[in-house]
Amino acid sequence: MRIQLSEHFTYGKLLRFTFPSIVMMIFTSIYSVVDGLFVSNFVGKTAFAAVNLVYPVLMILGTVGFMIGTGGTAIVAKTLGQGKREEANQYFSLLVCAAATGGTVISLLGLLFIRPVSAALGAQGAMLEDCVLYGRIILAANPFFVLQLVFQSFFVSAEKPKLGLAVIVGAGLTNIVMDALLVAVFPLGLAGAAVATAMSQMVGGLVPIIYFLRENNSLLRLTKPKYSGWVLAKTCSNGSSELMSNVSSSLVGILYNFQLMRLAGEDGVAAYGAIMYVSFIFAAIFLGYAIGSAPVVSYHYGAAHGGELKSLLRKSTVLTAVAGAVMAAAGTAVSVPLAHLFVGYDRDLYELTVRGFQLYALSYLLCGLNIFGSAFFTALNNGLASAVVSFLRTLVFQCASVLVLPIFLDIDGIWLAISVAEAAALVVTLALLAKYRKVYGY
Repeated sequence: MRIQLSEHFTYGKLLRFTFPSIVMMIFTSIYSVVDGLFVSNFVGKTAFAAVNLVYPVLMILGTVGFMIGTGGTAIVAKTLGQGKREEANQYFSLLVCAAATGGTVISLLGLLFIRPVSAALGAQGAMLEDCVLYGRIILAANPFFVLQLVFQSFFVSAEKPKLGLAVIVGAGLTNIVMDALLVAVFPLGLAGAAVATAMSQMVGGLVPIIYFLRENNSLLRLTKPKYSGWVLAKTCSNGSSELMSNVSSSLVGILYNFQLMRLAGEDGVAAYGAIMYVSFIFAAIFLGYAIGSAPVVSYHYGAAHGGELKSLLRKSTVLTAVAGAVMAAAGTAVSVPLAHLFVGYDRDLYELTVRGFQLYALSYLLCGLNIFGSAFFTALNNGLASAVVSFLRTLVFQCASVLVLPIFLDIDGIWLAISVAEAAALVVTLALLAKYRKVYGY
């Protein structure tokens, strides 16, 4: 039976409702993981390092989808909570059109500048050509990736999280199958891996459009959009934290790569890439929970149900804290087999990756609480508080840590930088939750 946004959420019901979003985000993160796995083992270390070097740039160009999806969902879900369904559909349609337009413009700019940007990051020779080849193919499909990220949030607002999960699973399986065919079976190398990812992103972006254009039994449908500058501005404001979080993460990734190239060369970048592939999956669990629970928070905020907000905050804090402890232990436990899976062909690189895995895993203890805290404020339409958490957590604290800690701890300082940043960000998150508790009644 379909769980409705208006219901009272127990622990079990909250987990069932958010589970499709969690799995959906995991499959989204699998795109890069599968590419990295096939490229590393079938194409080589240089191509693997090239993918890791250019990937943060490609993610920056897709983050507008996170902004519109999370920021727009807060508005649409709140409007549904107020009983204005037709108006909610008009807002939804407007935001989908804006995402498609913005994604196209960004893709064209990316295609023009991918070579000079890759060179500025330090790529030379064969590595530079690999960066450009992979980047151009991915950028051609970027508008579909932007739409995919938008629909991940709106499927939850439409009370169709399972359908959203099915779409992402289909896209993820497309990526896996095409990677196997184009890289392992047919020797298309790095280009094959990029084409596989582009095809999966097209599936993730086009299928939801077909569904929402037709008659359906969800809360949302694509109709004739009604332009509203306020809705677009509020969406950008609400989603600015998610935009900042993803842009900052990518910028920090670029800084990590710069420091690692300086301290360990190509091996450092390759080791960081392997660690980040696993980190994407672990962080996807927290992001999926945040995406899945945010429309519930927005709905009850719009309906002025203060008791439900308090219950949702309490339950979510417990769930994310427990999940963080489990994932920190799991990250340490799987460091050896995962390092072997990605870079087992090179002994020095393997040992460097195992050490990095084990230290980086400590960050999972706290990152879920900060991710949910930021998403909670976004769902309450408080984009400023959410942006403060995200900006400090993903940019300021991490940049400071990755620049300062290696002075004292050498390369171990790079692996520990994320944990220090999460601890500092948690202090800010708790302070903001305390500050606004009477304002929102939680």
